[in-house]
Amino acid sequence: MKGKHYLLTAIAICMVSIAAATAVLPQDILGTWKYLISDVPPEYESGFFTFEQKENKTVGYSGDTEKEELKELTVDQGKVTFTIENQAGVFKYSFAQTGDTLTGIVSSQYGDFPIKAVRQGKK
Repeated sequence: MKGKHYLLTAIAICMVSIAAATAVLPQDILGTWKYLISDVPPEYESGFFTFEQKENKTVGYSGDTEKEELKELTVDQGKVTFTIENQAGVFKYSFAQTGDTLTGIVSSQYGDFPIKAVRQGKK
């Protein structure tokens, strides 16, 4: 009986360790990401997102020269969501993160558009 208990405990520890190793943590999003949105006019199809750690909180910005703060930013278990509001409307971004790639959808009053972002190397 003790043998089964030890075996089950060992399996449980392995499962938790594997899950912890593959989980995407908020600090895994930090850095600059270049994005490409499909099926939109050329002036809107590419740009940059920057994610930083400030006061123990993950914050984000859109743009490289004129930075616009990302609202309602959440990073949880490989999912990244945020909203950008500007004169053109409200844009809701929803991504799944796999390593250095974010893939997802931008939702707006104009429709839903596929988006992909790739982390840029350190400058």
